This record gives sequence, structure tokens and C-alpha cells, in this order.
Amino acid sequence: MKKLPYIIIGILLVGAIISIFMSNSNEPKLDIAQQTTSSPAQSTPTATTSSEILGEQTQEIPPFSTATITTGKGTIIIELFPDAAPNTVANFASKASSNFYNGLIFHRIEDWVAQGGDPLGNGTGGGEMPTELNNNPFIRGSVGVARRDDINISNDSQFFITKTDASHLDSLYTNFGQVTSGMEVVDSLTIGDKIISIAVE
Repeated sequence: MKKLPYIIIGILLVGAIISIFMSNSNEPKLDIAQQTTSSPAQSTPTATTSSEILGEQTQEIPPFSTATITTGKGTIIIELFPDAAPNTVANFASKASSNFYNGLIFHRIEDWVAQGGDPLGNGTGGGEMPTELNNNPFIRGSVGVARRDDINISNDSQFFITKTDASHLDSLYTNFGQVTSGMEVVDSLTIGDKIISIAVE
């Protein structure tokens, strides 16, 4: 009989320990259940945050998707790739919007490429900007950015349009657009032809 109080106390302690254990084991399950249940709600703020970030960028750098190059030979329409080369597109759009390209010439014309946008008109002008490599292949009508030996640094004003497939440029030059209309104009360009204007929208 003397042992009975100890047995009762032992049973009570074991019960308390089991109760605590069960209580603690339920907490992670509850957390997991809450995360699972609320994951759609959590994804919404994430999407909203992304939209807000894009919205902030939109205020500073509008989401340009098209460029229209007017030349003496006709009009060239380009689909821009802001997702693949956001800084390059933003730089090009900024220069176009400020009329930087107005009156500049196409200084390099070869059977496979037409290049222009050099403020000096001889292929040596323009500043520098980081290269934005992507997986877009250079095909007929691709729009890229000129650069010299350092693959990491591209010219910030000179652009080119390929007249043929140019896979040798793939992943080596920034590809930031594709001609959707006016390749016959590109084919007809000669050295010295002027860029009358570039409109972006």
C-alpha cells in the first residue's frame, strides 16, 4: 500500500508527459496544414509584389515591346525582348525616345548584316554597357548589340540587324529583338542611309 502513492504519481507523470508530447506533435502538423491551406493566399502576395515591382519599373522604364525604325528606304518594325534583355531594351528605348538616333546612319552593310546607331558614323562611337546574353538564336531579322573583344561589355548605341541566319553569334552577343515587318527595307539599305527616327511603344 505504501507503494500506491508512488504508482499513482508515476501514472500521473507518464500521463502528463504523453499529453505534452501529443500537444507538441500537433503543432508542426497544424503549421503544415496552415501553410498548405494558405499557400494560394501566400502566392497571391508574391505575385502582387512582383507586379508592384514591375509597376515601379514601369513608372521609370515603360514596358516597351515594339520599335519602329523609319529610314529613307522605308519602315522596319521590331518586336523587342524586354524579358530576355531588359537593360538593353530599356537603354535602346531611352535613346530612341530622346531622339538620339535621329539622323544617324547605317555605317556597316554586308551581305549578312546591317549596322547603325553610331554617333560618330564610323563604327567607333558610342559608350559601354554590360552584355545581356540569352538563348535567343540569331536568325534572319534578329536585332543585336555591337561589341568588341570583351564579351562582357557591349556598345550602348550601335545595333545590328542580321540579314541571314547567324548562329555564330548565338550566346555571344546580346539579342534584344526581332524584325516582324520590313526585312525588304533592311535588305535594301546601303552605307550612309539615315535613320530618320525610332519610335518605341
